Amino acid sequence: MPLAAATRLGPYEILAPVGAGGMGEVYKARDTRLDRTVAIKVSNEQFTDCHRQLKIPHLGTLENSPA
Repeated sequence: MPLAAATRLGPYEILAPVGAGGMGEVYKARDTRLDRTVAIKVSNEQFTDCHRQLKIPHLGTLENSPA
């Protein structure tokens, strides 16, 4: 299920889709607590554990690196 821009996942605000593949979707988002840009991966249902719910999405910071 694609997430629309401005959707909130806890403290994270979705900004834009980055990509999608067989295991899920990746979004560029903003961490509203720390005011930084992060990447959030939302796994497809078939790859999530049926017996528990993730309370925090998988995320990683996006940093500017010198070219």
